[in-house]
Amino acid sequence: MPIYEFVCNKCNKNFEKFVLSIGSVSDVKCPACGSEDVTKQFSTFSCHSSSGSSPLGGVSGSFGSGGCGGSSGFS
Repeated sequence: MPIYEFVCNKCNKNFEKFVLSIGSVSDVKCPACGSEDVTKQFSTFSCHSSSGSSPLGGVSGSFGSGGCGGSSGFS
């Protein structure tokens, strides 16, 4: 189940919600005030790599620049 980010248009609270499908967004209610007037937010993801301490055990250096979007491809 994907997690989507929403903002309540009534109380302006930001929150996350597990949603079975994007079609189920109409069933989402604000946890703070209970309003159904919510808007799905555009979400981005984050990628971080630091030299020598990769969670991949140093493998990131073989995938290009070691960060997101490396352009040198796989070795």
